[in-house]
Amino acid sequence: MTDEQVESGPEPSSDPRPTGRRNARLSKTITDMVRSLVIVLVVIGAILLVTWRPQPDPVRVIDPSSTLAIARAQADYPVLAPAGLSDQWRPTSARWQPTAASLPDIAWYLGVVTPDDQFVQLAQSATTNAGFISEQTQRGQPVDGGAQGWQRYESRGATGEVTRSMVTVVDGVTIIVSGTADWAELETFALSLSSS
Repeated sequence: MTDEQVESGPEPSSDPRPTGRRNARLSKTITDMVRSLVIVLVVIGAILLVTWRPQPDPVRVIDPSSTLAIARAQADYPVLAPAGLSDQWRPTSARWQPTAASLPDIAWYLGVVTPDDQFVQLAQSATTNAGFISEQTQRGQPVDGGAQGWQRYESRGATGEVTRSMVTVVDGVTIIVSGTADWAELETFALSLSSS
């Protein structure tokens, strides 16, 4: 048998024409996909609803009273702490230990978040090391202004953030209030300091 003798079926049409009938399988497939997508989204929503937790306040408030009591018992000078401020001033850290620049003298340190969510710290030491002021003011430079008896310092970090500081020395004890707060909040904090 030769190739010419093989009978073949009708030639397929190269120009398909719609028959006018809807493809039932196509519409069923799209409907199933939409249903599946809705089910998946409902399950994801339920998981998110069950596992969602509100973000906690990132400020971890501490009670500095025990560290302050130790500092006041051991220091041979009046150790200061803020008094009369509202609860919006939240203490976050307290230490009674030397710093790199206060060695061998111990320094009292208290960190606080202000009502405007800025940071203020108190550092106090009887050290005679001149580097203590530079350390605590972030190598700040003196600027004009400030409450009576306090010298203002300002420094700018590598990313442009400004650290403001107020420094005073009373009876050989250096007291430094510094942080990211504006001058008004720094002064409010500084003027609230009390030894009782």
